[in-house]
Amino acid sequence: MAHDNITLQRIEKAHPKIREQLKADYLECNNNILGKGVRLRFSCVDRTPEEQNKLYAQGRTLPGDIVTWVKAWFSYHQYGLAFDIVLLYDNDGNGTFEEASWDLLKDGDGDKIADWEECISFFKAKGYETIPNDKPHFQKTFGYKCKELIRLKRDRDGYVIFK
Repeated sequence: MAHDNITLQRIEKAHPKIREQLKADYLECNNNILGKGVRLRFSCVDRTPEEQNKLYAQGRTLPGDIVTWVKAWFSYHQYGLAFDIVLLYDNDGNGTFEEASWDLLKDGDGDKIADWEECISFFKAKGYETIPNDKPHFQKTFGYKCKELIRLKRDRDGYVIFK
């Protein structure tokens, strides 16, 4: 079964309410949607408030391009309800997947459909939301806004408790 161990480790940090389904969806995408030579990786699942604020500062008070529009606790990553993707390509066929790509048009498996579009369509069909200006980002909000999540009680592991 095709998978990326780094991604499986990251999925373990997702909110318990989505963790098992997210793992199943990830494996289904890798094994039934993407073809040979293409592997899906989750580049981020959970993100600490400190990491979020540092990313928010990037392109504003720190060097680099702007990569996020929200500060800590206004990103679903802090609640384990979001993930970002990157596609890995095994260009030489040796199984090492040496290229990481955010190319929206690349068709590495040669099925005449951009690999990125295959992933977007798959995860949207599974109920994950996307953000128009943030192509690698997916989230499951269960109808909650971050300003509501921040007020919810948390379990002993720090995850918000849904009603």
